[in-house]
Amino acid sequence: MVATILHLGKTFRIDFFQPIDISMPLYSSEECASAWYVPPIKIEPVRNGDWVGDVNQGGSVNFRTITFNPHGNGTHTECVGHISKEDYSINKCLQRYMFVSELITVLPEELENGDRVISKRTVELCLEGRKGEALIIRTLSNSDAKLHAHYSNTNPAYISKEAIEYILSLGYDHLLLDLPSVDKEVDNGVLAAHHAFWEYPHNTQTQRTITELVYVPNDVYDGTYILNIQIAPFENDASPSKPVLYKVM
Repeated sequence: MVATILHLGKTFRIDFFQPIDISMPLYSSEECASAWYVPPIKIEPVRNGDWVGDVNQGGSVNFRTITFNPHGNGTHTECVGHISKEDYSINKCLQRYMFVSELITVLPEELENGDRVISKRTVELCLEGRKGEALIIRTLSNSDAKLHAHYSNTNPAYISKEAIEYILSLGYDHLLLDLPSVDKEVDNGVLAAHHAFWEYPHNTQTQRTITELVYVPNDVYDGTYILNIQIAPFENDASPSKPVLYKVM
């Protein structure tokens, strides 16, 4: 199904029958990607006396309870409610779901202290001033091992505050990346990149979102895509999400 979209004074042609899912599958196993010291997802049948919500255990239907943390178990999209005193929910903050996006691939710079950071200089070289609504950052090295990575206590790469400010200067309101956070794992609660992105608390931009722990396969090339961000309608600061790309023809 080929569609022609007129947006921002430009025409985009995409094939809705050729989606590229960049979310991580969520399943009940130690092999599922995780971060922030949370336990693995639990998917368990409901038990009520002799009745069990599992057809293979004699139940009439499969009827399961799922226990997870949206920030620590797989791909998720978050709003400013993640850092604010005010009660913002992703279900209310995300009011549009389709965006013109740019995909870039970066190699984080290694600092003297061992940190790996996505710097403003790196982003500038990759974007070359291209503007858009959503930016997707794939980091090197890249393999499907990211689908099973346990990031807790590993000091993953992160983005500098200056890089965030540059991204915002180009008009991007939605940032997606294959890391567990835009900020350093242990930073004494500063969360400089989060605060810069949402301009919280002095000029709060509630329409902006951050999506973390995506996975973009190597056969998906850098460039312009139409992005669809799908969330569950949780009244919470974050929701598990399914970002989907459509190649611009």
